[in-house]
Amino acid sequence: MKYSYFPLQHILNQHPHISKHAFLDTSLEFISYKNNNIVMIGDSQLVSTSSSFNDNEDEILSVSDFSHLFHHNINMNQLSCTINASLDLFNIETVEKISQRFHFILNQLCVSINDNQISKPMYELLLILSNEQYLIRSLNNTQISFPSSLTCIHHEFVYQVMKHPQKLAVELDDQSLTYCELLYYVQILFFTLVNEYHVLPGEV
Repeated sequence: MKYSYFPLQHILNQHPHISKHAFLDTSLEFISYKNNNIVMIGDSQLVSTSSSFNDNEDEILSVSDFSHLFHHNINMNQLSCTINASLDLFNIETVEKISQRFHFILNQLCVSINDNQISKPMYELLLILSNEQYLIRSLNNTQISFPSSLTCIHHEFVYQVMKHPQKLAVELDDQSLTYCELLYYVQILFFTLVNEYHVLPGEV
């Protein structure tokens, strides 16, 4: 976005005639706080934060469609993330998928830091989750296991002729051949090569 390095107020002043800016539908906030009055409920910590910001003294813009908040607790030296999404625009499954993907990327970044690979470029990070990788591998795995007795391709071809004699085996433009017809022409070619040209098995 043009002038993205400006403070937010300067960016909004570039287009004073627009009542609602499209880029405000998605927000990323980083909040660093130091609070000695920590409220804990079990393992959860309550933090008072705001999901809106002031454009000027008279107007408050609310971040409602999608927001990603980072909370940095200086006292505990902890970093937590919160994703808020409008259910009018996002399914719960979609938000869960976004959070899983973000968590997966963070894990890769942490591994890169531990392995002293901080210079690793961002485009080398994987975005595909493990279950999606498994799905892609299963879709690309087109290998078919044939019975051990059918070790040669011509054996398998004859088996298909016997199983589906009237099904189409070859089709090109407006012409087609069934398995039975294709076997007939293959046999004619075979006898022609053997009887007229004296071709021996293994020479072709």
